[in-house]
Amino acid sequence: MTIGNAELYRLRSDARRGLLENDLILQRFFERYADNLSDEDGSVLKRLLAVDDNDLMDLLIGRKDSIEVLKEELSSPAFKRVLTMLREK
Repeated sequence: MTIGNAELYRLRSDARRGLLENDLILQRFFERYADNLSDEDGSVLKRLLAVDDNDLMDLLIGRKDSIEVLKEELSSPAFKRVLTMLREK
């Protein structure tokens, strides 16, 4: 099941970050995948967008594969899939 328009709008709003680099990566992600995001993808994004900007940047650019606050979640297939999508150039 794909994510609803209201939830997609909230995610896009939450994706506006303090670091321009995060904004650019997230904008590219939404341009590519917004129409096909599942509810599970939305939950993953919501959790990722709750972390601070520097930790998010480390995850998005692959500087780190895990951060303490998401240690358990990042081992799940859903988190790995969304993170891979976010890291695509």
